[in-house]
Amino acid sequence: MDLDFDRKHIWHPYSSLIDPPPVYPIERADGVRIYLEDGRGLVDGMSSWWSALHGYNVPELNAAMQAQMEKMSHVMFGGLTHGPAIDLCRKLVEITPEPLQRVFLADSGSVSVEVAIKMALQYWQSRGRPQKNRLLALRNGYHGDTFGAMATCDPVTGMHHLFASQLTQHLFAPAPQPKYDEPCSDEDIAELQQLIEKNHAQLAAVILEPIVQGAGGMRFYSPQYLQRVRALCDEHQLLLIADEIATGFGRSGKLFACEHAGISPDILTLGKALTGGTMTLAATLCTDKVAEGICRGEAGVFMHGPTFMGNPLACAAANASIDLLLAGPWQQRVSAIEGQLQRELAPLRQSSAVADVRALGAIGVVEMREPVNMMQVQEALIARGVWLRPFGKLVYAMPPYVISEEDLGQLTGAMVEVLGDL
Repeated sequence: MDLDFDRKHIWHPYSSLIDPPPVYPIERADGVRIYLEDGRGLVDGMSSWWSALHGYNVPELNAAMQAQMEKMSHVMFGGLTHGPAIDLCRKLVEITPEPLQRVFLADSGSVSVEVAIKMALQYWQSRGRPQKNRLLALRNGYHGDTFGAMATCDPVTGMHHLFASQLTQHLFAPAPQPKYDEPCSDEDIAELQQLIEKNHAQLAAVILEPIVQGAGGMRFYSPQYLQRVRALCDEHQLLLIADEIATGFGRSGKLFACEHAGISPDILTLGKALTGGTMTLAATLCTDKVAEGICRGEAGVFMHGPTFMGNPLACAAANASIDLLLAGPWQQRVSAIEGQLQRELAPLRQSSAVADVRALGAIGVVEMREPVNMMQVQEALIARGVWLRPFGKLVYAMPPYVISEEDLGQLTGAMVEVLGDL
């Protein structure tokens, strides 16, 4: 591969073209391993940014895409429909929490958040309450890199403060403080409650990542907190948007993280693992109430329509991925991964450089006291046959659900050895 051309001309995520970081040439991927051009195999602890639930080169997913390609790879969704989209939307309605009934298919997680925000705003516009045009989000939250999504990310510790002057100014409540296994007290919810009580006339919705705050800090919080947010939204006529782009399809130990709290949002966003890490696809679901409220308004329609909406190739992959997930013992696999992560990362709690070690579902997090040198840590992990991508103070793993005990042991062993040396 021409890495010199890559270095000079290709802009990788969150990288500089003046002093580009090293990139590692991948030749192929199979099972839970990605293979470098030189033949070395690395256990992928990232599931390609949390999307490849079943690993790589999965026969069932490959077969579904090959069969669909022989019919059509793409067709516009305006005025047309097709079997893969109908089948996928039926599956999503069946497996997501009731009463989510309506599905809008988009092409990336960030766009699904844009769709959710537009749904909330257009709903209240259609209801004759256009002043309800702001959102309440949580500190340490992350919802994507497009402008509407950026405006709901943490404006201080998030990645998007450079664009603050161009972003819609929303309200932010403190990050949830009670941990996953702790109750949520009145004090824990007090500031969020005060913000809602004071501003509910101008708030369209609360947007949050249920139970797991992902790229904003890999934080796990109490299901009781989520229950109380749902109750406050109901009391003060706010919609609740649940961003399950990272947590959907079993990553937290439940099929959807909202299930930890036994609640359902008014609007739900999905992405990442929707196609098992094969094609880009996302979905935004909403209730009949939201859909009908939008469509009875001035426009009479929902004002959004991506070119690649409902792409049949991506829908075919998503159908195969969901079928494969539900047909297998995913709960047992995720539970086993959680237990092994907890046991095998525990020795790092003894390190003075480590602030916290935590695991939930197929998510293992080591939080350091100081930011890590990402390139240095990555190189050390690669030397031990492991691929992870740390950020800030966090070194975390979100492996494919099909990972074996031996391969997960290699992953955790490398984390303990490399981070222990720090």
